[in-house]
Order: sequence, then structure tokens, then C-alpha cells
Amino acid sequence: MPSSFPEKEYFAFLAAGQFMIQRSPKSGRYVFYPRLAEPLTGDPLEWVAACGRGSVYSITVLHPKPPEATYTLALIDLEEGPRMMSRVDGIAPDEVCIGMQVEAKIIQENGQALLIFEPCDLAQKVL
Repeated sequence: MPSSFPEKEYFAFLAAGQFMIQRSPKSGRYVFYPRLAEPLTGDPLEWVAACGRGSVYSITVLHPKPPEATYTLALIDLEEGPRMMSRVDGIAPDEVCIGMQVEAKIIQENGQALLIFEPCDLAQKVL
């Protein structure tokens, strides 16, 4: 279970089906990973809904021991500016590429809400 209060809030939002990130009302800068104050300035942060879109900045394909499936772990540049790490699902690991446009999706895995990303084309087909 997450230990810091902002981290607990982030996971509570995910459990409620909301992808929220923090923003400084003073500077307008967005922040991810959840924290108590804006880095460098120490200004307070507020929670805002993320648009859920981004692009793949970097990828790593992980090959766990069988029977677990190979999957892609990526750094995603969110449209708001911050970068976060997540899985890219809905596409073969060797098809994920840098610059690919992706969209966030909240799923349930092992009893916990988890944020993953899917290629935008796939996300539009699901809606």
C-alpha cells in the first residue's frame, strides 16, 4: 500500500475511475509523481483531471518467466507535460514504437486499480 498521502490520493482517484495529476495553481506546471509541493518552488499543488493522452518516449520489453507474458514498459510523455512510467497494452510488444500516440485506461489487476496505456487507434475502437 502506498505510504505517502499524495500517493494514496492518486490511487484512490484511480480506484474511483479517475486519472488525476497535480498542478501548481501559481505556476500552472503539472507534476507527476504525486508529492506534497511543487519541486523547486515548494508551492502547494491541486489535483486536476488528466486528459489521458500522451506519446511514447522510451520503451523496454520485459520477458518474465513463463507462464507470464512478455509486455512493454514505457515512459509516456503526458500531453500536460510530465513523464510517467506505465505498461502499453493492446498491441504486441515489438509493435510499440517511440513517438506512438497513446491513451490512458484504468484497469483492475490483482484487486487494485492500475493505469495503463493503449495505442490511440485501439482506444478509439474500444469506445
